[in-house]
This record gives sequence, structure tokens and C-alpha cells, in this order.
Amino acid sequence: MSDLNLLQTLAVWALPVLFAITLHEAAHGWTANRFGDPTAKMLGRVTLNPLKHIDPVGTVILPLALLAIGGFVFGWAKAVPVTMQNFKHPRRDMAWVALAGPASNLLMALGWALIFKLGTLLEQTYPSSAQFLIYSGMAGISINLVLMVLNLLPLPPLDGSRILAAFLPRKMAWQLDRIEPYGLFILLGLMLLGLLGPLIMGPYALFQSGIYQFFGL
Repeated sequence: MSDLNLLQTLAVWALPVLFAITLHEAAHGWTANRFGDPTAKMLGRVTLNPLKHIDPVGTVILPLALLAIGGFVFGWAKAVPVTMQNFKHPRRDMAWVALAGPASNLLMALGWALIFKLGTLLEQTYPSSAQFLIYSGMAGISINLVLMVLNLLPLPPLDGSRILAAFLPRKMAWQLDRIEPYGLFILLGLMLLGLLGPLIMGPYALFQSGIYQFFGL
């Protein structure tokens, strides 16, 4: 995408980023409701309306800044509220709710791969439209895989910590949860130190390679 100017880059990335973050949070809310917690549904968070999920910093400012400086793009939306006391099996059910977010990103990555593939099939007959589909597909695969791998890190409040907590003894799970107030600062610190990229690039590259090979991209 190095041949695109900033405006074209924003146009290509806008929908993939918006859908990736919105559907991730909606998946959490939908799954929580299925396991007996209607909190997110009652607050209108089980919806595809991005306005219900947008966080000014995580959904708008940070992704735009990363695009402008050419770094890998990631972000976050407003966290979906979950009341664990409504679950029959709180720790196990919370793990499924947490897993729903990254799982939705994997499914979206596959969907964007189909769009990428469609672009390659139309490249000879509709080159302009095909180029947009190809670039959007690449962006959609990229942002969703980054969000999936990032959220699976076992650092509160990321989804990976909720999944890990279901397998830990209660005392260790409680100690892990105590890190949550500092989790975002740790994450930003890792990014500023240049450690976050290398941490997620291995799994990211593995999934990206698998998707590209499966769809013949």
C-alpha cells in the first residue's frame, strides 16, 4: 500500500478498522447474553451500530496516529460491561465471552480474505474497483489478525487474561486481575519501547500466511 497517499490510505482502512472493533465488542455482548448476562444487551451494546462502541482515543485517535506514522494499526472500543454474577459458571462462562471477541476477528479476517480474492478475480476487467477491494481486503486481514493476537495476550484487561483466569487457581486468578488498572499503561509502554510488535508478529505472521495460502492470495 506504499503507493497510496494518506487520504487513500484512510479510505482503505476506515471500514476494516471500524468493523473489526465494533464486531469484536458486539460479539462479547452477544455471547454474554447467551450465557445469561443481559447487561450489555440492556445497555444497547449488542449492536452493529459503531457509535455505541466507539472510544475517541482507541477507535479514532490512536489508529489515525499509527496510520500517519506508518506503524502497525491497532485500537480498541469501549469495553462491553459484563456482570459475571449472572453466569451459572462465572469463570468458565467469562472465558467463553472473552474468547468471542478474538474469534469474531478471525472470522472477519476470513471474510476480508474473500474480498481480497474477489479483487484479484476482477483485476483485469475492473482494475480501479479491484484495487480498492484488494487493498481493503489486505487491511481487513491485517487489522483483524492484529486485534485477535493482541487480545489473546494474557494481560488484563485483554481477553487472554480472562481466558487464562478460567484455568488458574482462584488465588492466582485474583492476583492476575489486580494488574488490570495498569494493563493499558503496560501495553502502551511495550509499544513505545518497540516490544509490542515483535511480541505479536510471530503468531500474526503464522495466521496471515495460513489465510493467504488457503485462499491462494
